[in-house]
Amino acid sequence: MRDVYTEICNLDFDAIGLDFVEGKKSLELLESGFPKNTLLFAGIVNGKNIWRTDYEKKTEILSKITKAVSEKNVVIGTSCSLLHVPYTTQSEEKINCDIKKHFAFAEEKLSELKELSLGDEKSFSENKKLFESERVFKTQSVQNALSELKEDDFIRKPDFFEREKIQHNVFRLPLFPTTTIGSFPQTKEVRANRASYKKGAITKEQYVSFNQKKIAECIKLQEKLGLDVLVHGEFERNDMVEYFGSQLYGYIFTQNAWVQSYGTRCVKPPIIWSDVSRKSPMTVEWSVFAQKQTKKIVKGMLTGPVTILNWSFPRDDISLQEQAQQIALAIREEVLDLEKNGIKIIQIDEAALREKLPLRKSDWHKEYLDWAIPAFRLVHAKVKPETQIHTHMCYSEFNDIIRQIDDMDADVITFEASRADLKILDALKEAEFRTEVGPGVYDIHSARVPSVEEIKTALEKMLLKVEKEKLWVNPDCGLKTRGDEETEKALANLVEAARLLRSETSH
Repeated sequence: MRDVYTEICNLDFDAIGLDFVEGKKSLELLESGFPKNTLLFAGIVNGKNIWRTDYEKKTEILSKITKAVSEKNVVIGTSCSLLHVPYTTQSEEKINCDIKKHFAFAEEKLSELKELSLGDEKSFSENKKLFESERVFKTQSVQNALSELKEDDFIRKPDFFEREKIQHNVFRLPLFPTTTIGSFPQTKEVRANRASYKKGAITKEQYVSFNQKKIAECIKLQEKLGLDVLVHGEFERNDMVEYFGSQLYGYIFTQNAWVQSYGTRCVKPPIIWSDVSRKSPMTVEWSVFAQKQTKKIVKGMLTGPVTILNWSFPRDDISLQEQAQQIALAIREEVLDLEKNGIKIIQIDEAALREKLPLRKSDWHKEYLDWAIPAFRLVHAKVKPETQIHTHMCYSEFNDIIRQIDDMDADVITFEASRADLKILDALKEAEFRTEVGPGVYDIHSARVPSVEEIKTALEKMLLKVEKEKLWVNPDCGLKTRGDEETEKALANLVEAARLLRSETSH
């Protein structure tokens, strides 16, 4: 790190920007020397979170910075681009003012920079009062649950291989069992039904009735296609984080706090305001209804604690580890309720697991993986051996953390793999991956329908690296963005490819 810093300082830039929020070594490096006639753009206001800046703390940091660099050569700024935060709190008319005063979106962060640079006494006094006041009060039941956690709460028993035998005997699924990742096409009618209910234009009974009809149709279609493990389609869900966050204590939702996700896609992350806990069962009613429509197994579908945390604006007054554990305890309640109500396979998606890995590989474990992986295990460690736990991962390359993924101790993991030319297979084999796997056999981001031969060829490649008893067959992600017709054709080809491979393998 010091070598890189020295090299940058020697490149004769007119100005150099350093992050003093996430850059833990920035001050130390600055104190080791800085070019005399170069401007320092000091990133002291956090450009990634939505919380107000503590002026007293930032003044202390500035004091240390100006000891190392002449004050006339220091320009204060945000730690990074403001792309990561919403535009302004002024657009949030429904959030209580006593809560909203703690938020600073992009526009407010610029005001903070101005106030910090001017050193206005009134602004500093108001800021001090804000930070001296108690922002949130702890929820005793949540704190008690956290304090009572023991090592056994993170360890599932019996071990994976014993569970695998038990589950194979219980489910008696064929070789290469077929399934989907969870969601089915969200048509205009599905979105309109949800929007009408949210606006109060239809009753809850009408909303539920529509979704139950869609679930029944979805189950019937999957049975017709010959899929082995079914899903309910997720017609009631708008988003895999917002849906759960809206049913948890501790979350706040905004009206217009949109941020760019990628390309032209924007998301509206919920805000974790206080201690998180479950209000009541969130998915049980839908899963139980779906299971009643068929004799085949229907997966319960949940989002995991790390993904919920990573796709929210987290608190800044407690650690990410504590927040992950709070969410994990809430999701664990849902897992155990699903199991109690006869749901035999439960999928807990961790789509965003890799997203928050620190840039420095040396920080991966201590700063992230050492709490993220146990948070997932906390969710499922108490289920029965015969309950099969699935998870799904997408949007990232996973080869370099494949052993940590195995340590999540799920029974089955499905990966988005088709766009990476199945390179993950080499990593699975090298790591002697024990968990059963379903690398995606076709790309759902395209409307193109893969042929039977194409899917079968992909599966044959997988069998060179994965034991046949451990291989599942599935698309690489959910189907909510696809159309009905292409989905049906693609899944029919997927089932036929698995059937042909079974036939050839059994001879």
